[in-house]
Amino acid sequence: MPTVDQASSSQPAPLWMSRVLYWAAVYNIAWGTWVILRPLDLFVLTGAQTPIYPSIWQCVGMIVGVYGVGYAIAASNPFRHWPIVMVGLLGKLFGPIGFAWMLATTADGDPGRLPLSWGWTLVTNDFIWWIPFTAILYQAARCHLAPPATDDLTLVEANQRFVDQHGKSIHELSQGRTVLIVFLRHSGCTFCREALADLRKEREKLAADGVTPLLVHMGDDAAGQAFFDAYSLGDVSRISDPACQLYRAYGLGRGRIAQLLGPAVWWRGFKAAILAGHAVGSAGGDGFQMPGAFLVRDGVIVREYRHKTAADRPDYCELARPARA
Repeated sequence: MPTVDQASSSQPAPLWMSRVLYWAAVYNIAWGTWVILRPLDLFVLTGAQTPIYPSIWQCVGMIVGVYGVGYAIAASNPFRHWPIVMVGLLGKLFGPIGFAWMLATTADGDPGRLPLSWGWTLVTNDFIWWIPFTAILYQAARCHLAPPATDDLTLVEANQRFVDQHGKSIHELSQGRTVLIVFLRHSGCTFCREALADLRKEREKLAADGVTPLLVHMGDDAAGQAFFDAYSLGDVSRISDPACQLYRAYGLGRGRIAQLLGPAVWWRGFKAAILAGHAVGSAGGDGFQMPGAFLVRDGVIVREYRHKTAADRPDYCELARPARA
């Protein structure tokens, strides 16, 4: 079975990504060559004071041209060569920031101040590449973090195949009992940590109502023991599903950009991570996997909660209400 890295490097990227990077390569090499051969042209065109040492500016042209070579390499396989794209995007972000800082900290007439007209170079050098480069990095991350391809299972097959740390399957655990299956996001996600904190608070009430919680996660079970212990949930039944087969059997897919990185998600993430103190950590699983919660009895889904965004916060006691009715 191929590893995640092998899968990410072998999966073909959309054609538009290669075209964008080829055009970026052509532009950077052409722009760098122009600056090397005619270093004073941009200063004359923008009305900026010509430099005393134009060779320094020619070095900038050389660096830009080398970036073009990097983009040409990245165009051959954008998913494999995503670090080149990331370095390029960082340069295209820091360039405008540096220009804005120069305008804010230097006065008119200062020999170190560039004219506002110089800002037009930022349009073609930086701004127009922000969206496509960001989209390439997003898709590369999505591909890189994808779990290895596996066969899909039916709900019945999955309930029988997957067992908790005590060797009991979902089918066995739910016979004559109500099980609340909570599918978590990766362990570094602040919303995953918030969900565990919520379960810790509601655990006694769920138990009093005859509901048994079952956690499904994507990390290594042995290594994750300390993580669940930190929330006093180390003894709760849990299932490790790094290939996300059980997630798919319950109809939980990977999120879209709006579901994972929308404005509401950022705001909720700030409140959960900073204000509520849940913090964040390194991704222990597929960062694009969506969570969910299901009330199951005798292997049948009684009630379900499907997150519309990664930031949704279900009320587990309310979800368990059919078991108390």
